[in-house]
Amino acid sequence: MSEIGAGSDPPSPSLSVASSKSSGNTGFDANRIAEVKAWLVSQFDAVGKDVPDFEYTPRSIAHLHSIATLSQAKTQAATIVANDFHQKAAEYRSQAARIREILEHVGLVQESLPSNVVSCSQVLASVANLLNIRDTELNQSLRKTAVEDKRAKVQQESKELLDYTRKAIARLTYLKRTLTQLEDDIPPCEAQMEHWKTNLAIMESKERQYLQQYSNYKAMLNRVGYSPDISHGVLVEMAEHRKDLEKKTKPILETLRSYQDLPPVDKTLAALAIEDKKRQYAAAEKYLEDVLQSALASSE
Repeated sequence: MSEIGAGSDPPSPSLSVASSKSSGNTGFDANRIAEVKAWLVSQFDAVGKDVPDFEYTPRSIAHLHSIATLSQAKTQAATIVANDFHQKAAEYRSQAARIREILEHVGLVQESLPSNVVSCSQVLASVANLLNIRDTELNQSLRKTAVEDKRAKVQQESKELLDYTRKAIARLTYLKRTLTQLEDDIPPCEAQMEHWKTNLAIMESKERQYLQQYSNYKAMLNRVGYSPDISHGVLVEMAEHRKDLEKKTKPILETLRSYQDLPPVDKTLAALAIEDKKRQYAAAEKYLEDVLQSALASSE
């Protein structure tokens, strides 16, 4: 009933909802309204009171329905717990009756015991109930087992933590040693880098120089008529032919030089002789050119 007071005023099952409002508002649920009315009647009948009058609205119906649902769920749960308590109480009464019979057989009924023993037993029972202890030895054994398990778990965790700590310390020492070594290697590495930079600048300058020389040599070869078809073997063969031609032309040149040293006897004869030698020299040059051309053709 405290839950009802938290919401709006409880409705009356005898109060009818205005037909114009109920027919025009689709938010009203007839089944939900019926459940709310039945629940209100049951709650107010339990305390001997009538359900007060109030107007049904979608908001009040929804709020009361949620309260009714929650109340019914809690009532059902309380009923289940109460039934369980009743069953346990019956079992405890039956167990107490059996224990009383056993005590009567061994002569340990409460009436035959001294008053101080009875009072001590009552105090012990009160303490046990207060501490929720049913079997002291079993409880201590369970607690001992739990403490031992917890201690073993803590020892295992401490061992693992100690192992991790040792590994972490070793790793930290290794990292510190590595850091020190790297810091010591920084100056020589920086010097080596500066040396490499200097060498790189020199190499870049040499590269530009070599590229310029390559371009010059290429232009020179283009001017003299060099082509990739002329190989080393062709040049060697042409040089050998040149030597042969020089050997053949050398006697003619020496003869011509000897003629130049002689005094002129007859200009006409000298001219004829010179013309003859020139023809021979031209024929030799023609032969040299033919040999060179044939050598180039054979290499291609």
